[in-house]
Amino acid sequence: MDTYHAAADRLDAPASWTFLDPVAERIAALVQRLPLGPARDVLHGVWLGHPLHPALAQAPIGCWTAASLLELTGGDERAVRRLTAAGLAVLPPVLLAGWVDWSRLPPAHRRTGLVHATGAATAALLHACSLRARCQGRTARGRLLGLAGTGVVGLTAALGGHLAYHQAAGAAHAEAEPRLAPSDWHPLGATADIPIGAPVRRMLGDVPVVVVRTHDDGWTVLADRCTHMAASLSGGEIVDGCLECPLHHSRFRLSDGRPVRGPATADQPRFETRVLAGRLEARPQPGS
Repeated sequence: MDTYHAAADRLDAPASWTFLDPVAERIAALVQRLPLGPARDVLHGVWLGHPLHPALAQAPIGCWTAASLLELTGGDERAVRRLTAAGLAVLPPVLLAGWVDWSRLPPAHRRTGLVHATGAATAALLHACSLRARCQGRTARGRLLGLAGTGVVGLTAALGGHLAYHQAAGAAHAEAEPRLAPSDWHPLGATADIPIGAPVRRMLGDVPVVVVRTHDDGWTVLADRCTHMAASLSGGEIVDGCLECPLHHSRFRLSDGRPVRGPATADQPRFETRVLAGRLEARPQPGS
């Protein structure tokens, strides 16, 4: 193993643990059946423009880290108990948002996410046991359990960061498309060859795009790679003025590319269009 990249290789390892798949599939199906209604998109972070779970996770991590710092520097025992309890109190929405996002990930990402969730549950259990021990007057035991919990949550956060950034589970997968496309007008084909009301895949230079022609002869050109997990939107369908991803069923408004239903949270890049001599042309939006 390359010593320099040893940590990254170890964090990558859970993605290959296929023995986790049966459990992951059952849990994902259960999470997807939860009757969350509009709250599901709130938990995804559609309104925020990026996943909500990492932002929420700062609350328990901050509380438990502060508690451990107080512990190591001889801080007030009551403050340590309060911080430990506060971290446990804010944990439920953090976990729920994480599970909702996780249930819409591909298998390799789910494996890593399942290990991440196991770490989070272990850290929470250690801190709960720490708080109980402290309340019973067993301060030394509570101290050891609390420090262990903070250590586990640190490793869990590292794995979560690896999942979000290295494995790109929370990244906008089409964000770079406008910068990779030709900067000037580029032909996408004859308008007569593009059907009405059905998404069609075309190439804008080296960038795949999806073209939608509406019944009033309006035109929409979006990046073809879904911002959630890079599925091809050209295999989707038009629903209520939106283009629905065929893989995880995110919906993007044709008018501006914004997601109106998750799990996608980032806007789908949209290109300017014009028709000249019966041919459709497109280019990136100014400032893209």
